[in-house]
Amino acid sequence: MPFPSVQHLVEQPFQIKFPNGGVAKAIEICQSSDLATMLSRLGLVEPRPVLVVVGGASQLSETDFERVRSLFTEILAPLAQRLGLYVVDGGTDAGVMWMMGLARQQVKGTFPLIGVAPQGVVTFPNQAPPQEMAASLEAHHSHFILTPGLNRGDESPYLAKIGTHLSGSLPSVSVLINGGEITWVDAAASVSEGRSIVVIGGSGRAADRLTAALSGHSTDQRSKPLINSGLLQAIDLGDRDQLETVLQEILAGLNQGR
Repeated sequence: MPFPSVQHLVEQPFQIKFPNGGVAKAIEICQSSDLATMLSRLGLVEPRPVLVVVGGASQLSETDFERVRSLFTEILAPLAQRLGLYVVDGGTDAGVMWMMGLARQQVKGTFPLIGVAPQGVVTFPNQAPPQEMAASLEAHHSHFILTPGLNRGDESPYLAKIGTHLSGSLPSVSVLINGGEITWVDAAASVSEGRSIVVIGGSGRAADRLTAALSGHSTDQRSKPLINSGLLQAIDLGDRDQLETVLQEILAGLNQGR
C-alpha cells in the first residue's frame, strides 16, 4: 500500500506494516505539536514509568557486542515487561534500537516500545529512502513518533520530552550505552528534563568517557555539566545484578531518580 502523503500524516495516526508481519502505530508531528495530544492520539494515555534508551553499539569487539546485546534480553526487556514500562528509543534498525526491538520480540514482550526519529532520515517498508543516509525503522517497535528534522539528532529534545510526558508524575530513567556524538546531545536533553541517567561503563565511547568523568579522570568538557547535575551514575557492563537493582529501585520510586 502506498505510503500516505505528508499532508495526510501530520498529527494523524497511521499504521506502518513490516515484512515480518509486525504492525506499528505512528504519527508525524511538527514543531508546534502538543505532545500530550499526539500521545493521546496514539493511545498512549495512561502514565507509566519510563525507560529511555540512548547510545549506540559501534566500535565494539564481537565479545563486547554480545555482552551489550545480552543486557537487553536478560535485563532491560524483562524488566520492562515485569514493570509494565514505556520504553523510548531512537526507533531505527541499528545499534541499541535494534537490540531493544529484538529483545522485546524474544521475551514476547507486550510493553509499548516507542521509537522517536526525524521524519527526514527514516525509510518506510517498500518505500524509497528520502536520502542516501536514511535508516530503516525497527520492525518490533509498537509505536513511532516522527519528529521534524533532516538529520540524526534532530529528535533528541523530542525524545527526552516524550519520556517526561509519558511518565507524568511517575519515575523515569535513561540508560546510556556506548554512543557517539548524538549521545552527548541525548544525555544533555535527559538532564534538562531532570531525568537520572545510568551510564553503562565498559560499553565504549561516550559511556566510557562519562564513566571516567564520574571518577574524576576525564578532561572532556562536555561531561562537566552532565556530571554537575548530580543525575548520572555509572554501572559496569558486567555488573548485571547491580544494574537490575538500580533500575528497579528508580522505576519503582524507591529513590530520588526520575
